[in-house]
Amino acid sequence: MKRRTFLQSSVTQSLIGSAALAGFSHAATAAGKAREYYKLSTYTLNAAKKPVLDAYLAKAFIPALRRAGIGPVGVFSETLPDSKLAVYVLIVLKTAEESATLSARLAADAEYKKDAADYLAAPASNPVYERIESSFLGAIEGFPKLAKPDATKARLLNLRTYESHNERAAAKKIEMFNLHELEIFKRVGLTPVFFGETLGGSKMPNLTYMLVFPDETGRKDAWNRFRTDEAWLKLKAIPEYADKEIVSHITNRVLTPEPYSEI
Repeated sequence: MKRRTFLQSSVTQSLIGSAALAGFSHAATAAGKAREYYKLSTYTLNAAKKPVLDAYLAKAFIPALRRAGIGPVGVFSETLPDSKLAVYVLIVLKTAEESATLSARLAADAEYKKDAADYLAAPASNPVYERIESSFLGAIEGFPKLAKPDATKARLLNLRTYESHNERAAAKKIEMFNLHELEIFKRVGLTPVFFGETLGGSKMPNLTYMLVFPDETGRKDAWNRFRTDEAWLKLKAIPEYADKEIVSHITNRVLTPEPYSEI
Protein backbone atom coordinates (compact mmCIF):
# COMPACT_ATOMS: atom_id res chain seq x y z
CA MET A 1 0.00 0.00 0.00
CA LYS A 2 1.35 3.43 -0.89
CA ARG A 3 2.19 5.69 2.06
CA ARG A 4 -0.21 8.48 0.96
CA THR A 5 -3.06 6.01 0.54
CA PHE A 6 -2.36 4.53 3.97
CA LEU A 7 -2.23 7.95 5.64
CA GLN A 8 -5.46 9.13 4.05
CA SER A 9 -7.20 5.92 5.07
CA SER A 10 -5.91 6.26 8.64
CA VAL A 11 -7.01 9.89 8.86
CA THR A 12 -10.47 9.12 7.57
CA GLN A 13 -11.00 6.18 9.92
CA SER A 14 -9.90 8.24 12.92
CA LEU A 15 -12.46 10.88 11.98
CA ILE A 16 -15.57 8.82 11.56
CA GLY A 17 -14.94 5.33 12.95
CA SER A 18 -14.41 2.12 11.03
CA ALA A 19 -18.03 0.93 11.16
CA ALA A 20 -19.49 4.20 9.89
CA LEU A 21 -16.76 4.50 7.29
CA ALA A 22 -17.43 1.03 5.94
CA GLY A 23 -21.11 1.74 5.41
CA PHE A 24 -20.58 5.15 3.83
CA SER A 25 -17.73 4.04 1.56
CA HIS A 26 -19.63 0.98 0.35
CA ALA A 27 -22.67 3.08 -0.52
CA ALA A 28 -20.54 5.69 -2.30
CA THR A 29 -18.76 3.05 -4.35
CA ALA A 30 -22.02 1.32 -5.23
CA ALA A 31 -23.53 4.60 -6.36
CA GLY A 32 -20.51 5.37 -8.53
CA LYS A 33 -20.59 8.99 -7.41
CA ALA A 34 -18.10 11.14 -5.57
CA ARG A 35 -19.90 12.48 -2.52
CA GLU A 36 -18.91 15.46 -0.42
CA TYR A 37 -18.28 15.73 3.29
CA TYR A 38 -19.34 18.54 5.59
CA LYS A 39 -18.09 19.94 8.86
CA LEU A 40 -20.80 21.77 10.78
CA SER A 41 -19.62 23.75 13.81
CA THR A 42 -21.77 25.71 16.26
CA TYR A 43 -20.28 28.57 18.25
CA THR A 44 -22.27 29.63 21.33
CA LEU A 45 -21.44 33.16 22.47
CA ASN A 46 -22.70 36.36 24.04
CA ALA A 47 -24.18 38.70 21.45
CA ALA A 48 -21.65 41.38 22.40
CA LYS A 49 -18.82 39.14 21.14
CA LYS A 50 -20.27 38.59 17.69
CA PRO A 51 -18.27 41.39 15.99
CA VAL A 52 -15.03 39.68 17.08
CA LEU A 53 -16.16 36.31 15.72
CA ASP A 54 -17.45 37.90 12.50
CA ALA A 55 -14.11 39.64 11.91
CA TYR A 56 -12.24 36.37 12.48
CA LEU A 57 -14.45 34.30 10.18
CA ALA A 58 -14.70 36.90 7.40
CA LYS A 59 -11.12 38.19 7.38
CA ALA A 60 -9.02 35.25 8.59
CA PHE A 61 -10.76 31.87 8.57
CA ILE A 62 -12.67 31.90 5.27
CA PRO A 63 -9.79 33.50 3.28
CA ALA A 64 -7.42 30.85 4.69
CA LEU A 65 -9.75 28.07 3.57
CA ARG A 66 -9.94 29.64 0.11
CA ARG A 67 -6.15 29.59 -0.12
CA ALA A 68 -6.24 25.90 0.85
CA GLY A 69 -8.81 25.14 -1.85
CA ILE A 70 -11.50 24.27 0.71
CA GLY A 71 -15.08 25.47 0.64
CA PRO A 72 -17.45 27.10 0.10
CA VAL A 73 -18.10 28.12 3.70
CA GLY A 74 -21.50 29.14 5.04
CA VAL A 75 -22.00 31.20 8.20
CA PHE A 76 -25.46 31.53 9.75
CA SER A 77 -26.75 32.88 13.05
CA GLU A 78 -29.61 32.14 15.43
CA THR A 79 -30.74 34.29 18.35
CA LEU A 80 -30.86 32.46 21.70
CA PRO A 81 -32.32 33.48 25.06
CA ASP A 82 -30.39 35.62 27.56
CA SER A 83 -28.59 37.78 24.96
CA LYS A 84 -26.79 34.83 23.45
CA LEU A 85 -26.28 33.69 19.88
CA ALA A 86 -25.50 30.49 18.04
CA VAL A 87 -23.30 30.92 14.97
CA TYR A 88 -23.22 27.95 12.59
CA VAL A 89 -20.24 27.45 10.28
CA LEU A 90 -20.69 24.94 7.45
CA ILE A 91 -17.57 23.85 5.54
CA VAL A 92 -17.86 21.87 2.32
CA LEU A 93 -15.07 19.28 1.96
CA LYS A 94 -14.03 17.11 -0.96
CA THR A 95 -12.42 14.48 1.28
CA ALA A 96 -12.32 13.49 4.94
CA GLU A 97 -8.61 14.24 4.90
CA GLU A 98 -9.33 17.93 4.35
CA SER A 99 -11.12 18.04 7.70
CA ALA A 100 -8.44 16.03 9.52
CA THR A 101 -5.61 18.26 8.28
CA LEU A 102 -7.39 21.63 8.53
CA SER A 103 -5.91 22.65 11.89
CA ALA A 104 -2.40 21.87 10.66
CA ARG A 105 -2.97 23.88 7.48
CA LEU A 106 -4.13 26.89 9.46
CA ALA A 107 -1.17 26.62 11.83
CA ALA A 108 1.19 26.67 8.85
CA ASP A 109 -0.50 29.69 7.21
CA ALA A 110 1.37 32.84 8.24
CA GLU A 111 -1.24 35.14 6.74
CA TYR A 112 -3.99 33.39 8.68
CA LYS A 113 -2.09 33.77 11.96
CA LYS A 114 -1.60 37.48 11.31
CA ASP A 115 -5.25 38.07 10.35
CA ALA A 116 -6.54 35.98 13.27
CA ALA A 117 -4.23 37.56 15.87
CA ASP A 118 -6.91 39.44 17.84
CA TYR A 119 -9.24 36.44 17.93
CA LEU A 120 -6.50 34.03 18.97
CA ALA A 121 -5.19 36.42 21.64
CA ALA A 122 -8.48 36.46 23.59
CA PRO A 123 -7.67 35.74 27.26
CA ALA A 124 -9.37 33.07 29.38
CA SER A 125 -10.97 35.86 31.40
CA ASN A 126 -12.67 37.30 28.29
CA PRO A 127 -13.25 34.52 25.71
CA VAL A 128 -14.87 35.10 22.33
CA TYR A 129 -17.20 32.11 22.66
CA GLU A 130 -18.38 29.67 25.32
CA ARG A 131 -17.80 26.48 23.32
CA ILE A 132 -17.67 25.03 19.80
CA GLU A 133 -19.60 21.84 18.98
CA SER A 134 -18.85 20.14 15.66
CA SER A 135 -20.26 17.32 13.57
CA PHE A 136 -18.75 15.56 10.57
CA LEU A 137 -21.20 14.49 7.87
CA GLY A 138 -21.21 12.55 4.61
CA ALA A 139 -23.55 13.54 1.79
CA ILE A 140 -26.34 11.03 1.16
CA GLU A 141 -26.58 9.17 -2.15
CA GLY A 142 -29.63 11.05 -3.38
CA PHE A 143 -27.98 14.44 -2.86
CA PRO A 144 -24.23 13.89 -3.24
CA LYS A 145 -23.17 17.53 -3.54
CA LEU A 146 -24.22 20.79 -1.92
CA ALA A 147 -26.49 23.01 -4.03
CA LYS A 148 -25.06 26.47 -3.40
CA PRO A 149 -27.70 29.20 -3.09
CA ASP A 150 -27.13 32.60 -4.68
CA ALA A 151 -25.33 34.41 -1.85
CA THR A 152 -26.09 37.81 -3.41
CA LYS A 153 -29.84 37.39 -2.77
CA ALA A 154 -31.88 37.65 0.41
CA ARG A 155 -32.52 34.19 1.81
CA LEU A 156 -33.42 32.21 4.90
CA LEU A 157 -31.91 28.84 5.84
CA ASN A 158 -33.71 26.00 7.57
CA LEU A 159 -31.44 23.54 9.39
CA ARG A 160 -33.12 20.32 10.49
CA THR A 161 -31.85 17.21 12.28
CA TYR A 162 -33.71 13.91 12.41
CA GLU A 163 -32.49 11.65 15.21
CA SER A 164 -33.27 7.93 15.19
CA HIS A 165 -33.33 5.35 17.95
CA ASN A 166 -30.79 3.09 16.23
CA GLU A 167 -28.70 2.69 13.08
CA ARG A 168 -31.29 0.59 11.24
CA ALA A 169 -33.96 3.23 11.70
CA ALA A 170 -31.56 6.01 10.65
CA ALA A 171 -30.68 4.12 7.48
CA LYS A 172 -34.39 3.73 6.73
CA LYS A 173 -34.97 7.47 6.99
CA ILE A 174 -32.05 8.12 4.63
CA GLU A 175 -33.49 5.52 2.23
CA MET A 176 -36.83 7.33 2.38
CA PHE A 177 -35.17 10.56 1.24
CA ASN A 178 -32.99 8.89 -1.39
CA LEU A 179 -35.87 7.02 -3.04
CA HIS A 180 -38.91 9.22 -2.51
CA GLU A 181 -38.90 12.27 -0.27
CA LEU A 182 -36.25 14.38 -2.00
CA GLU A 183 -38.33 14.62 -5.16
CA ILE A 184 -41.37 15.71 -3.16
CA PHE A 185 -39.28 18.35 -1.38
CA LYS A 186 -38.07 19.84 -4.64
CA ARG A 187 -41.53 19.85 -6.20
CA VAL A 188 -43.23 21.70 -3.34
CA GLY A 189 -40.50 24.31 -2.90
CA LEU A 190 -38.49 22.82 -0.02
CA THR A 191 -35.26 23.62 -1.85
CA PRO A 192 -32.32 21.54 -0.56
CA VAL A 193 -28.85 22.93 0.15
CA PHE A 194 -27.32 19.73 1.56
CA PHE A 195 -28.30 16.39 3.09
CA GLY A 196 -25.77 14.66 5.31
CA GLU A 197 -25.56 11.52 7.43
CA THR A 198 -23.74 12.40 10.65
CA LEU A 199 -20.63 10.22 10.82
CA GLY A 200 -19.13 11.85 13.90
CA GLY A 201 -20.65 14.19 16.45
CA SER A 202 -23.44 14.41 18.99
CA LYS A 203 -26.98 12.97 18.98
CA MET A 204 -26.12 10.08 16.67
CA PRO A 205 -27.46 8.43 14.66
CA ASN A 206 -29.00 11.32 12.78
CA LEU A 207 -29.64 12.86 9.38
CA THR A 208 -28.98 16.62 9.14
CA TYR A 209 -30.05 18.76 6.21
CA MET A 210 -30.47 22.38 5.15
CA LEU A 211 -33.11 24.06 3.00
CA VAL A 212 -33.17 27.57 1.54
CA PHE A 213 -36.10 29.96 1.13
CA PRO A 214 -36.46 33.56 -0.06
CA ASP A 215 -38.03 34.59 3.27
CA GLU A 216 -40.13 33.38 6.21
CA THR A 217 -43.37 33.53 4.20
CA GLY A 218 -41.82 31.33 1.52
CA ARG A 219 -40.67 28.87 4.18
CA LYS A 220 -44.11 28.55 5.77
CA ASP A 221 -45.88 28.27 2.41
CA ALA A 222 -43.55 25.50 1.20
CA TRP A 223 -43.98 23.45 4.38
CA ASN A 224 -47.76 23.85 4.16
CA ARG A 225 -47.69 22.55 0.57
CA PHE A 226 -45.59 19.61 1.70
CA ARG A 227 -47.91 18.64 4.55
CA THR A 228 -50.90 18.38 2.21
CA ASP A 229 -49.06 16.89 -0.78
CA GLU A 230 -50.77 13.70 -2.01
CA ALA A 231 -47.51 11.84 -2.65
CA TRP A 232 -46.23 12.70 0.84
CA LEU A 233 -49.45 11.56 2.50
CA LYS A 234 -49.19 8.20 0.71
CA LEU A 235 -45.49 7.84 1.54
CA LYS A 236 -45.79 8.49 5.26
CA ALA A 237 -48.68 6.00 5.45
CA ILE A 238 -46.31 3.14 4.54
CA PRO A 239 -45.64 1.36 7.87
CA GLU A 240 -41.88 1.02 7.41
CA TYR A 241 -41.61 4.80 6.81
CA ALA A 242 -43.80 5.93 9.70
CA ASP A 243 -42.08 8.62 11.76
CA LYS A 244 -42.78 6.81 15.02
CA GLU A 245 -40.73 3.85 13.73
CA ILE A 246 -37.68 5.66 12.34
CA VAL A 247 -37.49 9.21 13.81
CA SER A 248 -37.19 9.76 17.56
CA HIS A 249 -36.61 13.52 17.64
CA ILE A 250 -36.57 16.46 15.20
CA THR A 251 -34.63 19.67 15.74
CA ASN A 252 -35.70 22.62 13.60
CA ARG A 253 -33.69 25.84 13.33
CA VAL A 254 -34.34 28.91 11.19
CA LEU A 255 -31.06 30.67 10.45
CA THR A 256 -30.02 34.01 8.99
CA PRO A 257 -26.94 34.06 6.72
CA GLU A 258 -24.16 36.49 7.55
CA PRO A 259 -23.31 39.07 4.85
CA TYR A 260 -19.98 37.35 4.21
CA SER A 261 -21.43 33.83 4.02
CA GLU A 262 -20.55 31.99 0.80
CA ILE A 263 -23.66 29.78 1.08
